Amino acid sequence: MSITAERKAELIRTHARGEGDTGSPEVQIAVLSERIANLTEHFKGHKKDNHSRRGLLKMVAQRRSLLDYLKDREMARYRAIVEKLGLRR
Repeated sequence: MSITAERKAELIRTHARGEGDTGSPEVQIAVLSERIANLTEHFKGHKKDNHSRRGLLKMVAQRRSLLDYLKDREMARYRAIVEKLGLRR
């Protein structure tokens, strides 16, 4: 269900704004999107796993908050990350 350390490092490298950047909204959104995708796959086989579903909803809300933050601050960065990750908006 969770992402591997290698996959997370790859996401950080891909979306980082500079060297050693792990906390920018783009990186956080990318990591959350990967975790959300993994949990969505998990629910295809485990429909009644409501404990994990709560965690999924919290992750979706966190990603939404980060996207709203980025949209308010810098629209160009917001559009770039939505396009890059293929999020519906």
